[in-house]
Amino acid sequence: MINNPNRTLRFSRVTPDFHQTLRKRVNEYFEDNELSLHANYQMVFKTIAMVLLYTVPFILLLFFVQNALVFWLLWIAMGFGAAGIGLCIMHDANHGAYSRNKKVNSYLGNILYILGGCASFWKLQHNVLHHTYTNVDGYDQDIKAPILRFSPRTKKLKVHRYQHYYAFGMYSLMTLSWATTKEFFQLRTFKKAGLLKNKWQFRKLLIESTLNKVFYFTVFLALPALITPFSFWFVLLGFVSMHLVTGLILGLVFQPAHVMTETAFPEPDDKGNLENHWAVHQILTTANFGIGSKFLSWILGGLNHQIEHHLFPSVCHVHYPQLSPIVQQTAQEYNLPYYTEKSWWSAIVNHGRMLKQLGREDTPQSES
Repeated sequence: MINNPNRTLRFSRVTPDFHQTLRKRVNEYFEDNELSLHANYQMVFKTIAMVLLYTVPFILLLFFVQNALVFWLLWIAMGFGAAGIGLCIMHDANHGAYSRNKKVNSYLGNILYILGGCASFWKLQHNVLHHTYTNVDGYDQDIKAPILRFSPRTKKLKVHRYQHYYAFGMYSLMTLSWATTKEFFQLRTFKKAGLLKNKWQFRKLLIESTLNKVFYFTVFLALPALITPFSFWFVLLGFVSMHLVTGLILGLVFQPAHVMTETAFPEPDDKGNLENHWAVHQILTTANFGIGSKFLSWILGGLNHQIEHHLFPSVCHVHYPQLSPIVQQTAQEYNLPYYTEKSWWSAIVNHGRMLKQLGREDTPQSES
């Protein structure tokens, strides 16, 4: 639930020299190199590759496969493809970063429909709440999850003592939740947060989500159960396995970007004021990992460069590796941190350590 939904949080209005200098340097980079902020040919190639990784296995399992093991492995491949579409295509498009053409962004953003979700819901949760109020308890919905404690500002329960063991299993359920119930619960959250302007917008989102679920489960669950030689329960096993793979990958990309031992969890004062300017807030609450790996940056849609993404969400991720040294140098000049882990694995370890810490350390809001 959004804490006190009638209260709008306010960042410091004093624009720091850091942000002004950084924006100037990044703009100069694009101008000097005569580059667009948006996708290039590499991005187009990646788009095709990720869509094929999701659709080709589905066509094969639907019409050509008789072997049970191969059938199940094709669902697993679809899980990787779904994660790739989410990280590399949908994410940029729904930020308006893929193309300067709004229709192209809309079409590619709506590819989320074939993954079981709706772009309208994703934009409200991710673009509005997460990117605006990063790591602010009660506002950032990316640090809100059942039986998981992602912030020291969240009330600690006894079960949280074990969350560093079960959290990764919970991450696996992420996209399965999106495809089933999460969006219907989000409607109430968005309404309380004042993100829905009227009853018609509420109904529109409800209808959109309902129709999408009917389409998604008809095509990706009912159809394989009807036309393949395998039982419904084996098809369901494959379908759930796909989601477990996708959910785990997404969880291990997004959560280590913010829930780390170094990152901050700012708390507004009684009047809803946050201490820092928005840009400083983003750099204090976000962490990178594995930025030296070209392969990791390619396969994860540049989201190992979360700092660059949060500072420049409207820039296509293919440019983040080149922006990283600029951001790091500027942050250093203004005595600001630039949190980064050497590898994806070390980020996951750090994240696990933070989960353990959050599960065992008491705060004034915790139960005894």
